[in-house]
Amino acid sequence: MQGARAKLEAAIGYRFADADRLIAALSHSSLGRRGNARSSGADFERLEFLGDRVVSLAVAEMLAQSYPAENEGDLAKRHAALVRREQLAAHARTIGLGEALTLSNSELQGGGRDNPAVLADAFEALVAAIHLDGGYATAQAVVRRLFEPLIQPQSELPREPKTALQEWAQGRGLGLPVYRVTAQEGLAHAPRFVVEVSVADFPPATAEGTSKRLAERAAALELLQRLEAAKP
Repeated sequence: MQGARAKLEAAIGYRFADADRLIAALSHSSLGRRGNARSSGADFERLEFLGDRVVSLAVAEMLAQSYPAENEGDLAKRHAALVRREQLAAHARTIGLGEALTLSNSELQGGGRDNPAVLADAFEALVAAIHLDGGYATAQAVVRRLFEPLIQPQSELPREPKTALQEWAQGRGLGLPVYRVTAQEGLAHAPRFVVEVSVADFPPATAEGTSKRLAERAAALELLQRLEAAKP
């Protein structure tokens, strides 16, 4: 595990002065079920809470600098797309965060090292630990290095798939998209939802996710891409 932590520090370009802060950020809250005081999960959850705010502020600052002419509403759309769970999980994978996590046996058996929810929470906890160990500027630099490639000053506004699909359908007089959960699989702590979405007169699309919301979002994106690719 020490080797995985060393690789993680190399990936983020920061070496912790207080190793206990890194250990706390990598000790998932599910460990609390074992009754271990040191690994109770309370520290992890507090770090996750703080990290959510640090990431949000750092990304907001980047967006304000990169899009000086945009209004608050457009900046908010960009911000929401950048700090959503799936994106944080992608950053966690980039730095090898999953391999360095200490998880409960149930989380391990449920594929926790690659679970988007686990990875996103751990990413926020890690950023908080960096902030506490090295200051906000250090945490901001780590966030900036990871998020900067995703910020293009001339890029179009990101679209939320469910909203975009609804607008597409209503703009053609087809009514609202219909979502239906067709299956729920996996363990109670690591479920997988399969959702089908349909729009009148078009074949439905199906996708899965670790929550109903994420599955609906993925299905909407799949159908929207299919519909837009097929348009004359």
